[in-house]
Amino acid sequence: MSGVHEECGVVGIYAPQGEDIVRFLYYGLLSLQHRGQEACGIAVTDTGRDELDVNCIKDLGLVSEVFSKETLAALNGNLGIGHVRYSTTGESVRENTQPLVLNYCKGKLSLAHNGNIVNTDELREELIRTGAIFHTTMDSELIAFHIAKNRVHSKSVEEAVYKTAKKLKGAYGLVIMSPKKLIAVRDPFGIRPLCLGRRGKTYIVASESCALNSMGAEFIRDIEPGEIVTITEEGITSNYKLKQETKAHCVFEYIYFARLDSVIDGIKVYDARIKAGELLYKRHPVDADIVTGVPESGIAAAKGFAKASGIPFDLAFHKNSYIGRTFIKPSQSERSIGVQMKLSVLEEVVKDKRVVLVDDSIVRGTTMENLVKMLKKAGAKEVHIRISSPPFMYPCYYGVDVPSNKELIATRKSAEKINETIGGDTLEYLSVEDLQETAKGLMICTACFTGEYKAGQKSNDNEG
Repeated sequence: MSGVHEECGVVGIYAPQGEDIVRFLYYGLLSLQHRGQEACGIAVTDTGRDELDVNCIKDLGLVSEVFSKETLAALNGNLGIGHVRYSTTGESVRENTQPLVLNYCKGKLSLAHNGNIVNTDELREELIRTGAIFHTTMDSELIAFHIAKNRVHSKSVEEAVYKTAKKLKGAYGLVIMSPKKLIAVRDPFGIRPLCLGRRGKTYIVASESCALNSMGAEFIRDIEPGEIVTITEEGITSNYKLKQETKAHCVFEYIYFARLDSVIDGIKVYDARIKAGELLYKRHPVDADIVTGVPESGIAAAKGFAKASGIPFDLAFHKNSYIGRTFIKPSQSERSIGVQMKLSVLEEVVKDKRVVLVDDSIVRGTTMENLVKMLKKAGAKEVHIRISSPPFMYPCYYGVDVPSNKELIATRKSAEKINETIGGDTLEYLSVEDLQETAKGLMICTACFTGEYKAGQKSNDNEG
């Protein structure tokens, strides 16, 4: 129930044997819907046609709203990419939806992007110096135009992609479609996830492995940080020239963003959240009657807490899955109403009980304050809050849309004062050291907790 906004999700599919892949793009996007609910799109081409063209349908809304049987029937091809969007840069308007389809001298280029580039001013100025009139605020569009510019003086599109990627600072998982190639790029720090799969002779690239599962595809491996993968009818090739020693995998994939059934960089998301709950109890034990979690991202950590403590786990909330996410409400009062519409307390579970309430984070504090009130109104004697991440202190500049410092309650108040504000009996957080343990030695980015940014230059505003 985090106040942190999702990222985006991308998928790319190439079937060299000519199989129509549109329905599989649709299944993949449905599986990645948790990464963005504002907009979505699919772009496809048929490499078997003499005259190559790109057919693209995209719009604001959920995948199931934008794509019907009729719209899917209007798309066909054996090479395609898809995107689900939460806007980290640019307004939430149809013009900013993806995939982008760009016409240029070498043909057509389509691109979908998950992440955030922090040197957009530099990239924009370079385009203007070379004669382009360019005023976009979208980093995805900047990337596409740089690839097109570099393609003019490159032997291949993958060479143009490499020349462009060398200039990018920040976080990105890219899927790029040229007339006969599918290209995937993961940023050198490995901030954004990207994996490779196969279904028969069809190759698939996706933000999370759960998308592969939905297509009945086999997980091959994670695309390595700094790797550029090119898929053609001849097979797969990789360029590792962007690779570096330092990594900064986004820890919030394991805390909140990724689906429970995904595996990212060798770590099962479910296992990481269970481990976080176990470490929470070891670090901050408490006497209580039941342990419960805030749906959905707090449930696994709550089970871990219950496992380590021996305190019974129970579901204290009923979730109405058909209510929109509370963070999109424009005012605090509307967020409060949204929480109560989305979750209701099961009084028989919590009445006269000492409750441990586990969640993934506290951002503004509004949601947690409402949940504590709801539990106590339902008869809970005590509510002990345990958070499976450290205090959120700093904004993120690499594709996670975090509220500004003024809205982050932990930058203004101590844990004790936060607990007074939200009405808990006790409040404790996971430590940064414990967070490292949940990642099993993976080099993770903890900048939103420590303020130590590693992945390029820090921007001056909070674009995500």
